[in-house]
Amino acid sequence: MDELAITVIGPDRTGIVADVAEALAAVGANLSDSTMTRLRGHFAMTLICTGPGAAEVRQALSGLGPGLLATVRAVGPEADGVVRGEPYLVSVHGADRLGIVAAVTRVVAAADGNITDLTTRLTGPLYVLVAEVDLPPGRADELAERLAVAGAELGVDVTLRRAESELL
Repeated sequence: MDELAITVIGPDRTGIVADVAEALAAVGANLSDSTMTRLRGHFAMTLICTGPGAAEVRQALSGLGPGLLATVRAVGPEADGVVRGEPYLVSVHGADRLGIVAAVTRVVAAADGNITDLTTRLTGPLYVLVAEVDLPPGRADELAERLAVAGAELGVDVTLRRAESELL
């Protein structure tokens, strides 16, 4: 069985998730990880599944409908699946301005933080960023200080807090 990375993007409409899931199940592709969202009227999905080869899955997704683009590529499994850090959440709130994501993510990268999920939303003049970050042990205080400096330069509030363990 192959491990595949799949993306589906296009105009949002009711039933896209069901259509994709049914097409994958029909060819024996099992969903293992996925993220899906609606972005200003557009649907975006990224997922990992195991199943038949990329060509068969690509064919199964070819009939999703007008405007939807599906890409499929083979990927290797994670090297060891071990999380290499402590889980934290970075939150940013403030007036929208150019460079917020670039500045905040550069500070996280400089602290050897690995961003595992990032979401942004613009609601009127308010810009919100929430990122899940894996940090090396003992780096949180230093990162919080650097994020505070970056936030002051950007004119936004930036917080760093330890993520709580959640049961799925």
